Amino acid sequence: MRANIQTKQRVSALVLLLACACTGAFAQQDSTKVASNTKEEANRNVMLNAASANGPREIQIGLPSADVNVLENGIPVTYATNPHSVNSLWRADASLNHVGLLKISETAITTGNIGYAVNSFTQLGEKGFHGTLNYKSNHFGMQEFSLNLNGEIANDWFYSGSIYQDFDPGTFKIKSTPFQDRTQIYKFALTKRYNNNRGEFTAMYHYSNSHPVYMYATQSAPFIYVGDGSVRELGAFALGTTSYLPVDNEMVYRDMRTGELKRTNLYDAVQNKGSEFTLMNNYNWDNGLSWKVIMKYDHATGSCVYQTPMELSQRANSAINYMYEAEDGSMRAYDGEYVQSRMSCLNRGFIDEVMFTTELSRKLSNGTWRLGLNEWYYDIDYASNTTMYDQSVPTDGSYPVRLYNPDYATSTARVYGGNGYYYDFNKNASEYYKGHENKLAVYFTHDWDVTDKFNLYYGARLEYQALRGNNAAVKDADGNFVGRFADYYLGATAPTPNGTKIEPTPMEYDWFNYALSAAATYKLTKQFGFTGDFTYITQHPRIENFAPAVLPNTDKISVPLGRAGIYYNNEWLSLTSLFSYISKTNNNSTLNLQHSVNGVNEILAAPLNYDIKTLGWTTDVVARPFKGFDLHFLFTYQKPTYKKYETSVEFSDGYVGQINATGNIVAEIPQVIVEIDPSYMITKDLKIWTSFRYFSKTYANINDAYYFNGRWETFGGLNWQVNKKLSLGCSVVNFLNQTGAKGSIAGAELVTKEEAGKYANTVMAGSYIRPFTVEFSAQLKF
Repeated sequence: MRANIQTKQRVSALVLLLACACTGAFAQQDSTKVASNTKEEANRNVMLNAASANGPREIQIGLPSADVNVLENGIPVTYATNPHSVNSLWRADASLNHVGLLKISETAITTGNIGYAVNSFTQLGEKGFHGTLNYKSNHFGMQEFSLNLNGEIANDWFYSGSIYQDFDPGTFKIKSTPFQDRTQIYKFALTKRYNNNRGEFTAMYHYSNSHPVYMYATQSAPFIYVGDGSVRELGAFALGTTSYLPVDNEMVYRDMRTGELKRTNLYDAVQNKGSEFTLMNNYNWDNGLSWKVIMKYDHATGSCVYQTPMELSQRANSAINYMYEAEDGSMRAYDGEYVQSRMSCLNRGFIDEVMFTTELSRKLSNGTWRLGLNEWYYDIDYASNTTMYDQSVPTDGSYPVRLYNPDYATSTARVYGGNGYYYDFNKNASEYYKGHENKLAVYFTHDWDVTDKFNLYYGARLEYQALRGNNAAVKDADGNFVGRFADYYLGATAPTPNGTKIEPTPMEYDWFNYALSAAATYKLTKQFGFTGDFTYITQHPRIENFAPAVLPNTDKISVPLGRAGIYYNNEWLSLTSLFSYISKTNNNSTLNLQHSVNGVNEILAAPLNYDIKTLGWTTDVVARPFKGFDLHFLFTYQKPTYKKYETSVEFSDGYVGQINATGNIVAEIPQVIVEIDPSYMITKDLKIWTSFRYFSKTYANINDAYYFNGRWETFGGLNWQVNKKLSLGCSVVNFLNQTGAKGSIAGAELVTKEEAGKYANTVMAGSYIRPFTVEFSAQLKF
């Protein structure tokens, strides 16, 4: 027996933030001001990503309940990344004139969230005529184009227009759709500059249409877990370059809202569309006073589809006589050795959001103060329809096939999607909520050079959060929450003896949140000094936390973060070394716990509320020992651990699945991280660079029973500035050609350390390291 836990709000997002807190050394801007008084971190390689060909590094993502991680023009590009993901409407393309990394303290004060945020600004029109054309491709066939044209229409009137097109088949072809990512983004901005350029008013329209299939559907594969932290490939199934999705593109589901059986395909189910209208105004007075305001309205459909591997079992241990449809259309008995069960989660929300931010700031001789206001309104009608199916596990490198189960067939089998292929509609992780969330906040910061040697930065945020709407957390006559069951939908009746009718349940909450931040730097000498910062933030659950069958813990969530250390700067060396502490209480999560009952998989949702904390030490070095050579080195040691991590659920056969991970090292997070980034200017126009990232041993299940050995992520490239207008680049991802698994192992969460040994040399499923990839890029400016 093996069981599996999957959570849509990934725990890894939380602990990656903790890694950020440990690795987040202050970027040294110069020898007189440590970055306590700058908004952004340096040396971060924001877009150098081993997990995605076109998105920011995963390490930039914040907490699961605070997922604002990319800003454009000072406001989030999307209020919530589930179901409207960042990559579906934002790319670091030619439409932007700046991309950086916002510091933790700045993110906390201005957005109310803990974590780093990617900070970007739109390219607006300038005098004259300007154009930028970006092109990127790789040896797997990806084609990415990005074009910005901007200039002057008339006196003090300017325009800027951008187009982004991505055709990405991924690192392997999937039969169900030609592209693993097909994204279109269009922007147009009209700008008026007035009063001798003191003021600038911009109206902008942004349209996006994206099908990011790769994000949650294709990132899994089977392998043999050896038992010593390593894996072997299963037969001819090559990790990262072989498809683990069935040949057909179909998915049948029961609509959570209406109860209707419907059919869709993977490409259509993951469609994201958005229309944004933005107004911006900036004005600067001669006395150092500045005012900026931005307002955005977004009307969108957000979607993401999970194809989560659940139990991978031997067919001989199953009571099901599987069949499959051969290429000639005939039904044949399946004689493969293994069967993979999958849970499809079809997440879709219809979204309207209004975001308004205004700031007043003033630069003084010894610092800058700032006063701001956020008014963010988010309205959504969301449902996640889930369905189960089983598939083959080919060992010859061929495409998997969906398996037909005669026990599930009816007289209408294979007429409407085939009842013998899909089962347990909405029984597992189905979700629903409809309503709105409003955040009204004021914030203040002061960056103050108290003396020539002492700099103090401090700020505060006061936030009112209101939440209204309905969800499907229904209670029975005894006051107990009714769990999900097969064919669950609004209007259905729970199986006897419960017999409760499922109806929308009202929810209404009002909360007060706040954030405090302070940073201090003391220069003992011109080169050496002490630095430290502290951020404390309180939050409450967001509307997405009300999606499961039970209500979340609505107690206050508190996140303290503290760091302290030293810095040293001279002409060729910049060094910072910090100790850090961060924790977070009352993390809400929903786990889907799997168990085999009489040879058939049963999956039940279990609520979970837990704490997490970590201590860390990091040293960040930027060295320029000789002309043309730069070296960035980052070392981190951390030990993130679970606190109060306990839950259980009883299956239909009476088996109680229990988890007690209190004190365990957080799964998927290494305790040692090393980054080495050397670069050298061969000539004034030719640069060679590499980036090495080492991640030590990581645990692959919550009980710390399985683990993966340490691994390297490697990048390298050559950039050539041909002339003032043309630049070319060639880079290689994973140039050491490492292969293997990473993340967690599906179907492994209930396995304890004592039981782990008996699963050595067992076929399992999980995610994998991005394969060797050669990328080509070109930029033309005109």
